[in-house]
Amino acid sequence: MNLFQYDFMIRALIAALVIGLTAPALGIYLVQRRMSLIGDGVGHVALTGVGVGLLLDQSPILTAMLVAAAGAVTIELIRERGRTSGDLALALLFYGGIAGGVMLVGLSANRSNANLMAYLFGSLTTTSPADLVVIVVLAVTLLAAMLLLRPALFAISHDEEYAKVSGLPVRTLNLLLAVTTAMTVTIAMRTVGLLLISAMMVVPVATAQQVTRGFRSTMALAMGVGVLAAGCGVWLAGQANTAPGATIVVLAIAAFLAVALGAALRRALRRRSVPVAHHPAPELEPPDVVLER
Repeated sequence: MNLFQYDFMIRALIAALVIGLTAPALGIYLVQRRMSLIGDGVGHVALTGVGVGLLLDQSPILTAMLVAAAGAVTIELIRERGRTSGDLALALLFYGGIAGGVMLVGLSANRSNANLMAYLFGSLTTTSPADLVVIVVLAVTLLAAMLLLRPALFAISHDEEYAKVSGLPVRTLNLLLAVTTAMTVTIAMRTVGLLLISAMMVVPVATAQQVTRGFRSTMALAMGVGVLAAGCGVWLAGQANTAPGATIVVLAIAAFLAVALGAALRRALRRRSVPVAHHPAPELEPPDVVLER
């Protein structure tokens, strides 16, 4: 039976593909800044926003976006001013965000555990036409910002001090990354869930880094891996009757393991093919900027 004959499965597929394309486009900057876990922290803060929305009988998506944006901006300002370490600030987001969210959900009139689980781990097949419109519009806006501002965003991610000397608005760009991280977490809330979205930001990038060296090529391949994992994840979840969000993330991790193993085997075979008595001259770095690993 073709599952995509149903409208809700088509909406689920489109939403997943959009997130699979958008999340790695932002995640590559977070990986380069060594802030791979900020998505988890912002996701926990967004849960507090969900609790606020349920408590006030307002749209949980809107309140989650506002609270997540405030949390992301706060962590960026703390990191910039150096008042505490980034790890400590992320820990505060982790624990305070999820504790506040659970407490507020408990205080709200709607205490359904099913609703809370849908926000935490996603509920892709319940995506409504209105939800899909919001996801697509926000994702297109975010993707356009990540691509159009790529040189400037790469500069602050690679060397913030050099970017300041070059005259770039470093604080504005850092805050832009913080807000777009909150946007990504929020729009992915209905697809892969608050606790899993960070994986879609990071794992496709880590996979692409195994076989590419330049920033542009890594971004392109990471976005491709994200789309492939999202599309195959929705199909497999429909066939196996599993949670779509978790299935997407598991496939993304499986792709990373397969590519990492293949890259390791290729390096091993290349070393064995080089004669012991002869050592070739070291290869020059390619003209494109090399990503940090």
